[in-house]
Amino acid sequence: TATVQYIRTCSIWRALEIVGDTPTLLIMQSYWLGARRFDEFCKQTLLLKTVVSDRLKKLVENDCMVKVAYSERPKRYEYKATQEFLDFYPTALAMLHWERKWGKKSGKIRVRLKHKDCGETTNPRPICKSCHTDIDARDVSWKPGPGVGLMPATYSRRRRPAASQNSSATMLLDEAAMIIGDRWATLILRSIFTGLNHFQEILEDTAISTNILSERLAELCEKNILFRIEDEQDLRRAHYKLTDKGRAIYPVLLTLLEWGDKWRPSPKGSPLILTHKTCGKPLKIEMACSACGEELRLGSTTFEYRSRPRRSGAAASSA
Repeated sequence: TATVQYIRTCSIWRALEIVGDTPTLLIMQSYWLGARRFDEFCKQTLLLKTVVSDRLKKLVENDCMVKVAYSERPKRYEYKATQEFLDFYPTALAMLHWERKWGKKSGKIRVRLKHKDCGETTNPRPICKSCHTDIDARDVSWKPGPGVGLMPATYSRRRRPAASQNSSATMLLDEAAMIIGDRWATLILRSIFTGLNHFQEILEDTAISTNILSERLAELCEKNILFRIEDEQDLRRAHYKLTDKGRAIYPVLLTLLEWGDKWRPSPKGSPLILTHKTCGKPLKIEMACSACGEELRLGSTTFEYRSRPRRSGAAASSA
């Protein structure tokens, strides 16, 4: 069953309705790593076959993938990405950028990206498209846009999947996918990034039930994404602040916001207008090459594994 609540209109949430789920993020990640067929997704993600089947079906229903027959006898299918899916590539790069610094764990696979335009190994770098400086949430101001209002948010009560014991087999499982794959946690971060720090403010903004909000806030503090500050005057007025690790997630949210604005737009326009205070222009994110500074596009990058994967690597541009 699911409970429908109303939250502040949010392009991030519209994107999360598709990718705000850890298994879905792992399947998408596997696609970037070369998986196209059902058994390849199962081997790469280590998810149950029923889970893989369900998430692939939903990606098809959401126009992110198409199912194409590659064999007639017996009938077998593979999955091809649509442009909607391919436009999540900046999100994948932003997650990789965050994971490399904050999600380090021995044993998991690593990839080395190469930018074909300059020929150098690169680390995706989130920059302002206008002034090409690194994006920091503290340098961004915001105001409501023409699409601001209320929208329904359906909160599924299904149990969250536990992390696989062999999570080292996937690149983003350790933390990035587990955080962004939890729509409640990501919506809480959205609230905090827009200046809502107290429990009651976050509760009203997200419409999450009090017990689940308390649980997620505690988890985000445990993961060092947030830290809690007690109010000496009123113990009920504790507030939450972002750590450096938590603030570094901001570019991931920006890519989700831009995807939502493009593919699931509000009829009246963007619900949120962001300004980069460094240059004074509307903020648009670009994932740039750390070597030459040019934009990393899907067709301009290749990758190779740094440790043995479950299946051999392929060029990212093959997507």
